[in-house]
Amino acid sequence: MDPVVVRGLSKTFYDEARGEVKAVQEIDFECRAGEIFGLLGANGAGKTTTLRMLSTILTPTGGSATILGHDIAAEPTAVRKCLGFYSATTALYPRLTARETIEFFARINQYAGDVKQRVDYLIERFGISKYASARVDKLSTGMKQKVSIARTVAHDPPILIFDEPTVGLDVLNALEMQDVIREFRSHGKTILFSTHIMSEAEKLCDRIAIIHAGRILACSNLEGLRQVTGERYLEDIFVHYVRGQG
Repeated sequence: MDPVVVRGLSKTFYDEARGEVKAVQEIDFECRAGEIFGLLGANGAGKTTTLRMLSTILTPTGGSATILGHDIAAEPTAVRKCLGFYSATTALYPRLTARETIEFFARINQYAGDVKQRVDYLIERFGISKYASARVDKLSTGMKQKVSIARTVAHDPPILIFDEPTVGLDVLNALEMQDVIREFRSHGKTILFSTHIMSEAEKLCDRIAIIHAGRILACSNLEGLRQVTGERYLEDIFVHYVRGQG
């Protein structure tokens, strides 16, 4: 079985102004072991809602999904042990130091090995040593990014979720984030990656699901999408599918 299996997953919100909002509508996909699986869509397409359901932050209103065989609705604790979730909008605790932050998440997510050794390794790996004892609210944006990544993988989860990870980053920090994601894949991690940036999806993803208005319109590798649409560039492929829904 694939590490991530999604079947008919749906999420409906009720908004006083808009009434019923179908954020995600009966989507299906699988994420295979050791691949970067991309959710590509515009803002509001349903990417973040999907990933938050898979990480058990949100409860689905329909369908199902499993993470390493654990049902996201019935076994949320087991699911969370398997996952690391990174979002550019996720806040760090400002009064903790970088070291305390990483250690906290290693312990709360029940890292099975030597926690101190794991924290030391991550501080060294992400070049945080000079700032390890500094409070998070005193760190630069780039250094906070590194602490956030280290926090995400503190318990060494086999599956990683990156939700729009380069939003708000400058070019160099965004490129470093891409390199880190590739490194995680080389270590055998299974990665779900959402973005609205075409070039990121082209460079990083082994397979891409195009999501629009809560529905997945296509899912394949880049070459497969090119063959079906007759378009070469991902931007044109994306427009082909989205305009086809209009």
